[in-house]
Amino acid sequence: MAQRLIIIGGDAAGMAAASQARRRRDRGDLEIVAFERGHFTSYSACGIPYWISGLVPERDELIARDPATFREKFAIDVRMRHEVTAIDIERREVVARDLGSGGEVRERFDTLVYATGAVPTKPDWARTDTGGVFGVQTLDDGAALRAWLESEPRPRRAVVVGGGYIGVEMAEALIQRGLSVTLVEQAEQPMSTVDPDMAELVTDAMRAIGITIRTGLAVTGLEETDGRVSAVVTAEGPIPTDLVVLGLGVRPNTALAEAAGLPLGVTGGVRVDRRMRVAGVPGVWAAGDCVETVHRVTGMPVHVPLGTHANKQGRVAGINIGGGYATFLGVIGTAVTKVCELEVGRTGLRERDARAAGFEFVSVIAQSTNRAGYYPGSRPMTVKLIAEKPSGRLLGAQIVGWSEAAKRIDTLAVALWNGMTVDDMTALDLGYAPPYAPVWDPVLIAARKAVDALSATDR
Repeated sequence: MAQRLIIIGGDAAGMAAASQARRRRDRGDLEIVAFERGHFTSYSACGIPYWISGLVPERDELIARDPATFREKFAIDVRMRHEVTAIDIERREVVARDLGSGGEVRERFDTLVYATGAVPTKPDWARTDTGGVFGVQTLDDGAALRAWLESEPRPRRAVVVGGGYIGVEMAEALIQRGLSVTLVEQAEQPMSTVDPDMAELVTDAMRAIGITIRTGLAVTGLEETDGRVSAVVTAEGPIPTDLVVLGLGVRPNTALAEAAGLPLGVTGGVRVDRRMRVAGVPGVWAAGDCVETVHRVTGMPVHVPLGTHANKQGRVAGINIGGGYATFLGVIGTAVTKVCELEVGRTGLRERDARAAGFEFVSVIAQSTNRAGYYPGSRPMTVKLIAEKPSGRLLGAQIVGWSEAAKRIDTLAVALWNGMTVDDMTALDLGYAPPYAPVWDPVLIAARKAVDALSATDR
């Protein structure tokens, strides 16, 4: 009899695992059943703000593979609108509820992949049925928000609560939709994924496109009129609005795992080894935004929910389930975003991360341009490097600038991944042509400046 693989979660990690397992084992050897509580499989959640803004015209452009493709091409039994409600490790079965009919099914498994993703952080004041309050975690969330934007009366004002990636990207998207947008951030700055000196550049760019920014301010409640949100409540008074978007971050979706007795780590994510096996539970694997992984710079457990990691982790799990061998070697937190045309990239540790991890370090900021200064379209670029003392090992990097800025972070990510020092980096053989870089690339200028800073500390 064929073995049975059950997948819980039909997005990046879950379907990557299912696809890789199928490539290595045919239907007669391995039966695969995937449960997904939403309406979509394998879609780009990161693309939702661009669909909301209208830059991406059609929702289906965000979908990489639909359920029919998985059924027909990969012989994967995809059960849409089915929410797994219990996992019985001893009996090797899952219980799922059909969200359409309300019926319940029980399915046995030999192997299980837990790929439930993450859930938005939702404060008590946001746990409400008030119309016009949205998280933006899934494509279903995005569809609900877009429908609200196109409903009558049309929203004219929006408040985005939280200034992380989603908050910043959604604020820009709503500006592009013609709304008046206020971003409220409890910290002293939005974009806390970079250091304050770099975040200030991002804040300036946000204000330049018309976003009102209120920092050091917590939202404590909502006001509503006729069942629709009419204001967010703060210590400084209400902020009128027709729409609220929550951008307060996410946490691992592990309630089901915890109830089943799967081990959780200090970050709240499921504990897995490098092959994505759940620690101490044979035949059970986990991948994606629900798991805890390791930071390659600090060696400490972290939860870094990104689609890049989810796809890689799912692939690793699927290869191993299919009889191959693969490992996931950790993360360094590389990420990019943009505000209008201003690009932001970061990798590794921020200054506060380095302090918390016990490193002694220097940090430098180098100003340069994205192209040769004389070439049309040359714009400023700011590069920040953080290097360990006295070794000079790169610990982290951040870039804020215009065209050609964000993807330069990949050069720094490769250097960081491979343990290079800033002295090593000064000799990197990087591409040069006036339309793409000055003769001394901004990365090289920053590395030289870091070397000088380290030398100064030795005197």
